[in-house]
Parts: sequence; structure tokens; C-alpha cells
Amino acid sequence: MGLVSVIEVRGLRKSYPDIVAVDGIDLSIAQGEIFALLGPNGAGKTTTVEIIEGFRTRDAGEISVLGMDPQVRGHDAREFRDRIGIVLQSTFDAGDLTVAETMHHFSGYYSKPRSADEVITSVGLSEKRNSLIRNLSGGQRRRLDVGLGIIGSPELLFLDEPTTGFDPEARRSFWDLINSLRDLGTTIVLTTHYLDEAEALADRVAVINKGKIIEISTPANLGGRSTSLARVQWEQEGHMKEELTAEPTAVVNRLSATFKGEIPKLIVSRPTLEDIYLEMIGAVGGDVE
Repeated sequence: MGLVSVIEVRGLRKSYPDIVAVDGIDLSIAQGEIFALLGPNGAGKTTTVEIIEGFRTRDAGEISVLGMDPQVRGHDAREFRDRIGIVLQSTFDAGDLTVAETMHHFSGYYSKPRSADEVITSVGLSEKRNSLIRNLSGGQRRRLDVGLGIIGSPELLFLDEPTTGFDPEARRSFWDLINSLRDLGTTIVLTTHYLDEAEALADRVAVINKGKIIEISTPANLGGRSTSLARVQWEQEGHMKEELTAEPTAVVNRLSATFKGEIPKLIVSRPTLEDIYLEMIGAVGGDVE
């Protein structure tokens, strides 16, 4: 993880007539980091990200994104847009253009665009470069979205639910793409409902609920996960038994001695990221994302 801060948020607040959507959030995201925002619908994560992107105004708080205030206007706003990439949930819909035509067209919006052909290759669309967008599959459309998000050589990339609707193979391939962007030094802010995706990609995650951040940590350490008790399960006399323990190896050794060898249907597990996440947020959400 880099030491240079790309995003600094202090005391961010945003309210609507019937709800406090963001209630005093603090964030710091480092250069080259993949940072995931997790939370149920209505938690405030979408509002937070859209404020950081400059699409919504804030009521209070201080924000620095690439050293700039995302609410800048005029020339500074153009510079700000030139340095970030955004991949929204909705897809680009110029169905009568080809992949190559679309990529070349969008490259003209930026001062230092990447090679359109290079981007087409990097997102895995080389074989579809002359295909009309309307003929692409859902996964291919999503890859095009990412291509449009990175064509301007962004220092900072926002990905909003990037793999919704992907099959497992397409998701794993997409993860490889995201990791390759991070390897190039791109800072990535990810919102996702897939906990395995956050665990596979994110250096750190923030869990947000009811407009507040509950905790920021690595996926392995979130909510004390790394020190949680292990669950040892096995079959004995036709019934499944289990034991929670801080020393699973000792339990397994004891069972091995008892069974004099192989332990029937042995399972040793610790809480998954999803287990921890659900415990942290409970079942409560709000009305504003």
C-alpha cells in the first residue's frame, strides 16, 4: 500500500428532509490501494461515493480527492474529471457503435488517454472490437464500461457493483483485470454486495450502516475475524458434533487419538467475511443509498 493519500474525508455529512444519509464519516485512502465500501442498501455508501466523485454536494465536512475539492467548478472541475475514472452500475448504451468506435470516441475527452487498442485488449474485448455494442453479452458490456472508465489513464477509479450479473468464470477474470490496474498504480474505490469479491480484491474494507462507518480494517482482521474462535465439526455415533475453540489443532489431535486415525466428516472453519459483516450490520438498513 502506498503512503500518499489520494482521498481524505473528515466529518462528511449529508441529510435529506426525511433522513440523515451520511452522518460524520471519516476516510483516508492511500495511493495504489483497492478500498471497498460495504453496506446494505440504504446504508449511505452510494451517497458517500457520489459526494467524493463530485456528483452530489455535501452539507458539511472536508474532502480532498487528488488534492482537490470534488465540488470544484470551471477549469478545476475539468482537471478533476480528467484524473478520475467512474464505472457506474448502468451501462453505456450507444448500441449502434462498435467497441472500437466507442473507445476511440471517449478517448478524445481526455488530455492523456491510453491507447484505445491497448485498452480494448486489456479488458479482454480484442475479438469483439468490431462488434456493435448492442450485440455484446452482459459481461462484455461490463468490460466495455471498465474500458471507458480507464481510457483516460485515471489516477483514481470508482467501481460501483462492477460484477453484478456475472457468471463465476467472468467474475474471476474481471478480478484479474482489477488487480492488474492496481499493479499499474491505479487507486480503486469499490462498492460491492459480494463479500467474496471484497475479500479477493480489497486491501481494506469499510463497513457502513445508517450513515456511519462501523469499522475500517483488512478483510482478514475485520471485526476481530483473525482471532475469532474456530469451529471444529465431526461425525460421532451418527450425529454431527461441534466445538468452538481457540486451539483447533489441539482439538483435532485429541479427536484423532479418539478415533485412532481419520476423523469422520471433519470440518475446521473460522467465521467468513460474510459472517462478520452480517453480525456487524445486523438486519437494519435505511432508505437512502
